Amino acid sequence: MKTIKIALLFLTSISFAQETSGYWDNQRVTNKEIKLSAGERTLVKSEDFPDGTTEFVYRITLLDENQKMVSDLSSVLKAIPDPYFIGKGTGGAIDLASAISGTDKCTYAIFSDNNKATDFIKLGDTKKSCLYQNNPISKEVKVISVEKSTCLIDDSKTIWFGFESKNWILGQKIILEIVPWVDIKASKIWNQTNKKIALNFIKTTEIASRLPNPDTFCFNIIEKLQNEYKFSAFQKLSNTEKLSLINKFEEKALIETNTIEVYNKIIRQESKNLAKQGKYDDAILLVNDKIISKSKASVLDYNTLGELYIYTKQYEKALKTLKTAENLDSSELLVQLNLAHTYMFLDKMSESREIHNKYKEQNVSTNQTWKNKTINDLDKFQKANLPNDNFKKILRLVD
Repeated sequence: MKTIKIALLFLTSISFAQETSGYWDNQRVTNKEIKLSAGERTLVKSEDFPDGTTEFVYRITLLDENQKMVSDLSSVLKAIPDPYFIGKGTGGAIDLASAISGTDKCTYAIFSDNNKATDFIKLGDTKKSCLYQNNPISKEVKVISVEKSTCLIDDSKTIWFGFESKNWILGQKIILEIVPWVDIKASKIWNQTNKKIALNFIKTTEIASRLPNPDTFCFNIIEKLQNEYKFSAFQKLSNTEKLSLINKFEEKALIETNTIEVYNKIIRQESKNLAKQGKYDDAILLVNDKIISKSKASVLDYNTLGELYIYTKQYEKALKTLKTAENLDSSELLVQLNLAHTYMFLDKMSESREIHNKYKEQNVSTNQTWKNKTINDLDKFQKANLPNDNFKKILRLVD
């Protein structure tokens, strides 16, 4: 008795030393007494597992008619905070759980469903079992994990134990106890099948559909969803409600998966394509809605928007936007050149000349000079029917 008290104290101390991620569900245990005649076989179905069962521990105890159980398994497990301690061989826990047993012996097998257990009753065939103990035992305690055994899969609700008496003459009594471990996160039933359903839906959203390799981004959102919502609750939402919920996590998911610049680059290109088609309003709306309104717009994003404002003759908006870009990075010469263009259209030629004189000997990119970019831009402005009164002055300036 002293040994048992010490073991209990040790296990209790462990429970305070670690963060609990789940619990032993002692309200939904299997506790069955099976009587077998000599040489007889039988099947025993477990009670339904609760949602989120990722492990279960079972104890098999053979008793003769005069033996009594000291304590049920769920009582012992109250002192064990995590099934992994048992699975890794906590001697005290196993000793406690298997302290009482009889001298009779049996073999047993575990089946993941009733159909696989049919041949066991008829022929003693255990080929379809997920676990088979072929050495006759009088006691047994094990942990079955969804990660380490095919006996328990994501959507398992029950398991089947097949017992065969190894007594030659006398009958025997078997006590089977099963206690499930419920993982708090898994209890929301975000198993692999349900995650795939959510993944396919998230891939249809605006951001995910634009990304070339969206899986990492999508799984990041799924992780956020499963931390807050049960899958069943998520599925009950309308598509509009689902999209609204996903949208709440998208910006953070872009940042955490390092895909925000990839996404912004795609939006910039889409806006340029719209502009080439003359759909400037759509291009402006796209950049504003998908990038600028978020918290991680870059200097190039503001430059793109400023350029679109120039083409739509919204010069004051262009100036304000490009000044924001300049504050982010004053060394970005694409911004400086667009500022010079904006001042030109506003007839503020002194400000425009100052910028051109300052940067006209430099390159705006690795392979393009300031002069070449200026000439190309003015040509595009001419084709877009923008006011050209000051074009010759600028060409003389950069020549």
